[in-house]
Amino acid sequence: MRVRIAPSILSADFSCLDREIKRVEEAGADLLHIDIMDGHFVPNITIGPVVVKYIRRVTRLPLDVHLMIENPGDFVDSFVEAGSDMITMHIETISPSKFKAQSSKLKKKGVKPGISLNPATALEKIKPVLNWVDLVLVMSVNPGFSGQAFIPGSLTKIKKLRSMFKGDISVDGGVNDKFCADIINAGANILAAGSFIFGAKDARQAIERIRNAA
Repeated sequence: MRVRIAPSILSADFSCLDREIKRVEEAGADLLHIDIMDGHFVPNITIGPVVVKYIRRVTRLPLDVHLMIENPGDFVDSFVEAGSDMITMHIETISPSKFKAQSSKLKKKGVKPGISLNPATALEKIKPVLNWVDLVLVMSVNPGFSGQAFIPGSLTKIKKLRSMFKGDISVDGGVNDKFCADIINAGANILAAGSFIFGAKDARQAIERIRNAA
């Protein structure tokens, strides 16, 4: 599977977000990773559907919207209307039956459903919904803040997941040139990277270092 790079806008300069997005788009990004945090499921607050709507206006890149929020089903429609191309919910916040219902709705609207799990959550927890997702997002840090160090034990989880899942596997958290070769070789094909890309003087070089690491 082709490796795709998803710059995480959590690490962008929000005072000039449109220019930051254009910078990584021109540098070869394949999609944008957008973290939505509510201050309850994770100890931080970021943005909502209104900002996603304006991001949609300034880029043609697919928008991978990661809902790190309680009760995600209450907000899915708003993020679809804002222009999301992919919506990922956490298995810790939604039951398999409710997720399946949301997945069916999303697919009818042409939006790809994804499921995510935290570092401490076992893969067995997502098995009931694997046939309902296009994407599995493996968190390789404890979610809430950018700039954390990659948890090496995540590699074992990625390898095991790839043995049972044929779709897209994304990895989010601490992704940089130190670990990206191992991440890709373990079976992931979408790498969400924040500070490594947005903090680089040459975003194109940073993206290519990740993409070609394996």
